[in-house]
Amino acid sequence: MKPPPFAYAAPRSVADATALLRASDGDAKLLAGGQSLLPLLAMRLARPSLLVDLGRIADLDYVREDDGMIAIGAMTTKTAVERSALIRTRQPLLHDATRLIGHPQIRNRGTVGGSMAQADPAAEYPAVAVALGATLRLAGERGERSVDAAAFFPSPFTTALEPSEILTEIRVPMRAAGSGWSVLEIARRHGDFALAGAVVMLGIESGRIASARIVLFGVAPVPVRVSAGEAALLGESPGRPAFEHAAACARDAVSEPLSDPHASAAYRCHLAGVLVGRGLAEAAARAEGSS
Repeated sequence: MKPPPFAYAAPRSVADATALLRASDGDAKLLAGGQSLLPLLAMRLARPSLLVDLGRIADLDYVREDDGMIAIGAMTTKTAVERSALIRTRQPLLHDATRLIGHPQIRNRGTVGGSMAQADPAAEYPAVAVALGATLRLAGERGERSVDAAAFFPSPFTTALEPSEILTEIRVPMRAAGSGWSVLEIARRHGDFALAGAVVMLGIESGRIASARIVLFGVAPVPVRVSAGEAALLGESPGRPAFEHAAACARDAVSEPLSDPHASAAYRCHLAGVLVGRGLAEAAARAEGSS
């Protein structure tokens, strides 16, 4: 199929890009890699009058340490994240999640910012951002602002971005000493979107769980933080009884489970519990190994 007609612009600065968005009065789309947008155009599910290509804004492509955080430019490709020694050693959760995304060809073109802005319920990056407590920096006609990841994904395929704003940077903390991580998912085939996935982080001190983060993806319209399961883990010894309780909390946390021909709502809830149980065991082993 062929996309509908549209005008094309390739600005070289964030200011020029936001000016184009403002002038389009909400009828423009940003091209930040194209792995989601181009199929939508081909199927005519998206019909923008203007396509704003961010690929020539060199200032949005970087991975660096900044004030104790890892700063990632929105136009950084997933391959660059996968190959970054800084991310692999200082925030391995993000590295492992990146390796689950699609295939090398997809990661070569797809960008971190594009995935965040697409806000697909089955995508890994939004859930990882929520689990890590990431901060997303936005630029628009009223200047710059920062949004916590937990507030950036209000509904499926929708974000906190205003019509004339651009996501410019994602900031994630570095892994704390004595902490472990896990990101697991179930998909029909390698490279497919997840039917269900779980991101888990654990901090263990003196043989007890001192901190916990559990976030589900692929099971609900937005990433689901399992707050009850996190609270139940605190102060407990890492092991099967605590992990099974948290897994039960994960199944209960999915209040709006997705259902489609590939997986029913009940099956997705079951998978959520299974993956959380496995993820907690893996994260605990890593935390205890790093201590």
